[in-house]
Amino acid sequence: MSMMEQDPEQTYDVLIVGGGVNGAGIAADAAGRGLSVLLCEKDDLASATSSSSSKLIHGGIRYLEHYEFRLVAKALAEREVLLRAAPHIIWPLRFRLPHLPSLRPAWMIRIGLFLYDHLARRASLPGSRSVRFGPDSPLKPGIQKGFEYSDCWVDDARLVVLNAMAARDHGALILPRTRCVSAQYEGAVWQVLLHNEFSGEQQRVKARLLVNAAGPWVQSFIEEKLHRPSPRHVRLVKGSHIVVPRLYEGPECYILQNDDKRIVFAIPYEGEFTLIGTTDKEISGDPGKVEIDADEQAYLLSIINHYFKRQITDRDICWSYAGVRPLLDDESSDASTVTRDYLLTLTGMAEGGEDGARAEGGAPLLSVFGGKITTFRLLAKEAVDKMQAVFPDLGPSRTQEQTLPGGDFDNPATLYDRLKAEAPWLPDDVARRYVRSYGTAVFALLDGCTSLAAMGEDFGAGLYEAEVQYLRRHEWAVQAEDIVWRRSKRGLFMTKAQQSRLQEWLNSRND
Repeated sequence: MSMMEQDPEQTYDVLIVGGGVNGAGIAADAAGRGLSVLLCEKDDLASATSSSSSKLIHGGIRYLEHYEFRLVAKALAEREVLLRAAPHIIWPLRFRLPHLPSLRPAWMIRIGLFLYDHLARRASLPGSRSVRFGPDSPLKPGIQKGFEYSDCWVDDARLVVLNAMAARDHGALILPRTRCVSAQYEGAVWQVLLHNEFSGEQQRVKARLLVNAAGPWVQSFIEEKLHRPSPRHVRLVKGSHIVVPRLYEGPECYILQNDDKRIVFAIPYEGEFTLIGTTDKEISGDPGKVEIDADEQAYLLSIINHYFKRQITDRDICWSYAGVRPLLDDESSDASTVTRDYLLTLTGMAEGGEDGARAEGGAPLLSVFGGKITTFRLLAKEAVDKMQAVFPDLGPSRTQEQTLPGGDFDNPATLYDRLKAEAPWLPDDVARRYVRSYGTAVFALLDGCTSLAAMGEDFGAGLYEAEVQYLRRHEWAVQAEDIVWRRSKRGLFMTKAQQSRLQEWLNSRND
């Protein structure tokens, strides 16, 4: 639905600014509880922080050193919930922690892993254990001992899109590439001016509650768009990653300690690559214009070369990306120790606290400060729970039991067998990718296709026209970048000429 197709007289219960994981999660929860929801995002869904993560659902073992037990316990419990909700895009991953006695003593690591195993109930993930690295290890010969534990991998950008789809399934209107120009509270409702960046179209919409889930722009949105002081401040911390050809065989992730007390992950990525990150570098300026710098690149390369037999240089880097984490300002002196927890503020309510009734003429604004991808669902639940101050008849959240679109299956191998039985002509590598990207939604993607020829043009790396059409019609994809870097990750395998051909094809359909 475009902006022009809206009912100009409709007043939405909730208007959410920000199409990252927190905004999409809040939209899904709020719409699932019966509220009318509009979400606007100035760029593509997940185009900033939420597609620039280390792509992990994890408790954050290093946060134990900073005594963040509550945050770690919440995150550990969420791993099991999210595994059930999205088994196509989230799956278990074993982490290997090589032990260097000069950095952290073994007893400290054992205590940390014991807490990691027991701070929350584990239903499916195996616990930690000690490991020995033999001559076949990818690590240097001097590294012989270590530890192993469980966390999960996630396709971060698809997690955002699936939450947006879940919200739409419950009636929410999702408007990517639609910027919030201004918002004023008039006549007991928010009057919000929206501008579609793609079409140039503008329209005013009304909402009873405004949610500021603008991520790195959460503070500037309040100060520059609403012209009021922000109740809290965020610190903008850049995290950069590099992708190189696969460093080692095996499905495990390596978690590497550094002498600055930070850790770096080396993660198997898209079959043929290793994803390496992340850095912590405080920035100022526009968070939408960040990229890895030479110092960060050298930092990541040096840590990898300190641990692995295979030595790499900047010439091995296939791709890099950087994102900005909007961390709640807790006055830590070091960016790497700033809390990854979140804070929700509900302002514009009656005197007597955030949970009081709305003041006459008050402007209810819910703002999201901080957070991490692992706890997005809990954040969304707590955010919508706070809305009960505005909507007294609001029911309970159901997201803990619900699956995300495409996640209604028990076993990926069984789903793969079903897909191959129904579409035996589909190449094996494409079928496997479809299962892990779309789950049961793959059958909607293949609707009407009875042969590989019916899938249409192959734009490169097995990205067929049928998939592109599905992404345009169901997942808000407009540009080639949306498809090859966020929806499918095919950009790692496609040439620039192939990506240009895809953009040319899209331009002919988007006119």
